[in-house]
Amino acid sequence: MRAKTVYESISFERGKDPRKTMGIGMRAQIQQWFETWALDVKYTIDDNLNIYVRGNLDLRGTQITKLPDNLSVGGSLNLYDTQITKLPDNLRVGRDLYLHGTPITELPDNLSVGGSLDLSGTQITKLPDNLSAGGYLDLSGTQITELPDNLRVGGSLYLQGTKITKLPDNLSVGGLLDLRGTQITKLPDNLSVGGYLDLQGSQITKLPKSLKVKGKIYKDF
Repeated sequence: MRAKTVYESISFERGKDPRKTMGIGMRAQIQQWFETWALDVKYTIDDNLNIYVRGNLDLRGTQITKLPDNLSVGGSLNLYDTQITKLPDNLRVGRDLYLHGTPITELPDNLSVGGSLDLSGTQITKLPDNLSAGGYLDLSGTQITELPDNLRVGGSLYLQGTKITKLPDNLSVGGLLDLRGTQITKLPDNLSVGGYLDLQGSQITKLPKSLKVKGKIYKDF
């Protein structure tokens, strides 16, 4: 069933609270946004205009350029091949966030992703501090040059074909670490990899003693 659109006008008549009527107008705008882009999704809007989508929000291939503020998605948010250039502050995604093929160049500082984060093929150049991805983080084919010191990746980390030259010390990757074709010349101290480590085609020629890898190491030396 399509989300129902309610059109409510903003009234500043005497005796009306402008804050309340503006809230009614904003609520109607949010409902109209869902009517236009997001079919067959269940969502709620609280009194502070925080938006909660219970399941997945699939907007791939649409002409969308902007998401509403204070959006929380309980499932996955798919923005593959859209024209979105920026994500709103306070965006929270319970599962996966797909941004492959978008012209996005930056992420908000307080982005929260419970599952995987796919940024492959985007124009992203920098990641925010305190970024955490519960699943994999795919940065392959991006213009990224460095990773934040406190990056947390629960799954695999894909850096194939990036311009990154070094990794932060004490980096922990829950899954595999793909460094194929990168310009990295040295692995950091205390690197921990839960899966395999692929160094083929990289500039790395030796392994540090503190390296911990549970899987196989693929290398050219």
